[in-house]
Amino acid sequence: MTRTVVIAGVGPGLGASIARTFVAEGCRVGLFARSEDYLEELATELGDDALAVPTDVTDPDQVAAGFREVRDTFGPVDVLVNHASGGAWSGLRDITPDEFERAWRVGAYGGLLCSQAAVDDMLADDGDGGTIIFTGATSSVRGRGGALGFSGAKFAVRGMAESMARELGPDGIHVAHVVIDGQIETPSVREAHPNRDSEEYLDPDAIADTYWHLVTQDRSAWTLEADVRPYVEEF
Repeated sequence: MTRTVVIAGVGPGLGASIARTFVAEGCRVGLFARSEDYLEELATELGDDALAVPTDVTDPDQVAAGFREVRDTFGPVDVLVNHASGGAWSGLRDITPDEFERAWRVGAYGGLLCSQAAVDDMLADDGDGGTIIFTGATSSVRGRGGALGFSGAKFAVRGMAESMARELGPDGIHVAHVVIDGQIETPSVREAHPNRDSEEYLDPDAIADTYWHLVTQDRSAWTLEADVRPYVEEF
């Protein structure tokens, strides 16, 4: 089965790994992010089954236009990965209202806009349902000190995923939330810590395999929340 996928919030690391994995599995993938140059580079690497769609997920008009472009090119959307997040790495006394709102807008509000844009395709009479995946973090379940905006936004995303799962599940749409409990080994992380043991990091390609598993799960055993973390001996 060929699926049309939108990944909202693609960058080096996990976003790119998800795109590569889904294309390798035969999907056609729309890549959303604000960085046009990076998207074009990744789309060129992935070939004809990838489409670069420069999009600010906090802008309703850009999101609507982005989904139209994906539909016109690849057809109705079957899978949405809400991967965008905004970092606001300040505590209560230092964070500004604008920083707090920005973190919420990228993660929660952007996830709302993209989910609303995708869900009608998944509910279509001739469709087979669909999958919506939200990327979470340790801060989705345990608020992080000194990161009020990020933690607040990630808690909001988790609540959205749980609510949507119960709303949309009866209609054949699988909504799942993935807790990324650890640091992902991205190119910038490897460059910053060249001597650190790679086993302490999460492999983005391995996480992407988990996302693909969520897409292909049988409806009789859907996962609501997946928790991925690097193995440590004392765990």
